[in-house]
Amino acid sequence: MTMPALQADAAARPPRIGLLDTARGIALIAMASYHFTWDMEFMGYLAPGTAETGWLKIYARAIATTFLFIVGISLALSSTPTIRWSSFWKRFGTIAAAAAVISIATRVAMPDTWIYFGILHCIALLTLIGVVFVRLPLAFTLLVTIALLAAWILDNFGTPGLLRSSFFDPRYFAWIGLAETPQRSNDYVPLFPWATPFFVGLSIALITVRTRLPHRLAAIGTGFWWPARLGRHSLAFYVIHQPVLIAIAYGLSLVVPPPQSDPVETYLGECNSACVKQQGEALCRSFCQCTLDRLQAQSLLTPLQAGKIDLQNDERVQTIAGECSAEAQ
Repeated sequence: MTMPALQADAAARPPRIGLLDTARGIALIAMASYHFTWDMEFMGYLAPGTAETGWLKIYARAIATTFLFIVGISLALSSTPTIRWSSFWKRFGTIAAAAAVISIATRVAMPDTWIYFGILHCIALLTLIGVVFVRLPLAFTLLVTIALLAAWILDNFGTPGLLRSSFFDPRYFAWIGLAETPQRSNDYVPLFPWATPFFVGLSIALITVRTRLPHRLAAIGTGFWWPARLGRHSLAFYVIHQPVLIAIAYGLSLVVPPPQSDPVETYLGECNSACVKQQGEALCRSFCQCTLDRLQAQSLLTPLQAGKIDLQNDERVQTIAGECSAEAQ
């Protein structure tokens, strides 16, 4: 590309938008606050399931939605007027490598709930998908966005489970997001429904780059300079923040040990935490209370919590789960 062509390309690029960096930085701070709640639960300061039920569950989903929405906007802006492939592949490679490191680290540290497809995995794959859509006609991208929104509404407010199948339950298909009962993970962000906020952000940005709106937004100063600065280094913050927060929680446990947990509350919290990822909270409360009562009646609760019972293969536990699931429906 000649020098005049490079200058024309640079002039046509949307300017960096400080408000977008600030929004990303605030989302990072919110994410860290949620993860610290999870860490405090992990160390025993909060009841099991606290971080994955009630308003904290809504908080976590709002944070993930915000991130993916911003990722969609950023991809469209960085790909205008043309895709800078060297920068694109460098960014994608960094995200993919970070996702791989997280999978390996959690597989070693938490083999039962390791992160096989978390938010970084989702961002990496959506980046590859999105770069195709920025080169397609806008109308096609808008149609896909509308279809995803319709599928999300149907799944949440229409006929829950209609789009899902046990065929997608194994990990090698669960990343798609159509599993009935996906394998447990400490961070599970499959393509469906999480491609929805990404495509909404992508569509909005592709529309606005055809106007002067990005330049108007870039002209707005942001008083929150440090969140904006943080937002420019989001990946580094994401990779570093959790080890730091876990170290803080662990250090606190050495100084002020957490209280001893009640076995019944521990079971109900862990059961609800695992259940609500696939079912509603009301159904999960009924199911978990039912299984608790039957485990206690058969003197199975203590050996189960001590790890002396294989949840996946013990026929007694499987029978209890099946009967309680039928009663809770």
